[in-house]
Amino acid sequence: MKVLLVYPEFPDTYWSFRHALSFVGKRSAFPPLGLLTVSAMLPASWERRLVDMNVRKLKTADIEWADMVFATAMLVQKESLRAVVERCKAMGKKVVTGGPYVTTSVTELPEADHVFLGEAETTLPQFIDDLARGEAKRTYQAAERPPMSISPVPHFHLAELKRYSSMSVQYSRGCPFNCEFCDIIEIYGRVPRTKSNSQMLIEFDTLKRVGWRGPVFMVDDNFIGNKRSVRKLLPELADWQERNGYPFELFTEASVNLADDDALLTEMKRAGFYRVFLGIETPVEESLKEAQKTQNRGNLVESVKKIQSYGLEVMAGFIVGFDNDPEDIFERQINFIRESAIPLAMVGLLNALPDTQLWRRLEKEGRLLKESDGNNTNCSLNFVPKMDPAILVEGYKSIMRTIYSPAEYYQRALDCLGWVKHTVLPAKTRTGLTGNDIATLVRIILKLGIRDAQRVEFWRFMRRVLADHREKFEEAMSFAVTGYHFRKLTEENCG
Repeated sequence: MKVLLVYPEFPDTYWSFRHALSFVGKRSAFPPLGLLTVSAMLPASWERRLVDMNVRKLKTADIEWADMVFATAMLVQKESLRAVVERCKAMGKKVVTGGPYVTTSVTELPEADHVFLGEAETTLPQFIDDLARGEAKRTYQAAERPPMSISPVPHFHLAELKRYSSMSVQYSRGCPFNCEFCDIIEIYGRVPRTKSNSQMLIEFDTLKRVGWRGPVFMVDDNFIGNKRSVRKLLPELADWQERNGYPFELFTEASVNLADDDALLTEMKRAGFYRVFLGIETPVEESLKEAQKTQNRGNLVESVKKIQSYGLEVMAGFIVGFDNDPEDIFERQINFIRESAIPLAMVGLLNALPDTQLWRRLEKEGRLLKESDGNNTNCSLNFVPKMDPAILVEGYKSIMRTIYSPAEYYQRALDCLGWVKHTVLPAKTRTGLTGNDIATLVRIILKLGIRDAQRVEFWRFMRRVLADHREKFEEAMSFAVTGYHFRKLTEENCG
């Protein structure tokens, strides 16, 4: 059997980092970890190829080579997935689909031959057996959520490593909280399941063996969802990093209550974590209650500063459009982002994702308009908000235009560089600039320092960095190129 694993294209969003990646000569931020894991579940005798359409085109020759095509997608990739399925079916190929979009969609899906709903660790082996007997079914859905102990080591070697800025690993699935707008708890449940320590170390060994060095994203939607397991993992992970010379710089997503746990923060720092994404959402307590986000309590600015004090840069998500948002929500969001010195603030309009509690509530209230396209930053709404829609959209645009104006953004970056201590990994040694480093710096100078209309603000930022944060020059340049990406997308989406 020849299997072609296809990952559809992402549209250009804040999460694509397209404008930033061009500076470092990369095509995509992360590889398709789901397909790399699926590949590891297929029989060893099967041939397989991976085409990530975010780093290279899907060629007719690729499809002609295959006996069967496997494709997965998130909601934001649904149009590209549909095109892939139609193209492969038109060429007479059997098509298998699965993943988050396929699992949660409430509208018509692409006409695939076989559909996997939910996690595939138990259903894919069943499909392979059925296929061998000529009895493969159209739909497979696991009777229960599988333990992570049976999830194999992903086939990292299939990814074109040089085309990505980061690699990905997954430690856990599920989250113990109950946020109304979240689809993660619908897909993976509220009882976090984790891999064993030995599984994770094997994956790290494998990544190192295939030649990866640099950022590794632990893609868990809440890395600390199962604190008991995490406490056992981190010391071993820190020891592995130290033994191997800290080849990986780690970042992840976590709930805000991470700030309450000094021991956990200490171990994350020792293990080489440098960034964490927090779902802050809003500084308005009534809106947090509405969203059932009970873990976001107390002084959230102080929580952010606490995490930053342990050397973890905070990246955060924010939402406007809750029923309880006051008229001044836009100014309050801007002020919070400014006060907490969060350079990378992912602000979006509230979207009702398929089959979430929010979706079901709005459906009962007759307020749903359409299925979400998965992009909450393109100034579109898929439900009727309590606030006047025109005011809501214009207020959202005002947030984005403000926080990603160069002067505002660079000041937050400088504040963050001052607050986040000891971001350089303790055992990471620098051997001087590489050829890639020099090429990246030249691109930054040419684009931001010479050609960009906002070059004056860039040089002001550079002078402050060289005067006050010279030891963090690399982080500062990363902020500069990422801010450029957010500014370009803001100009496209918000005028």
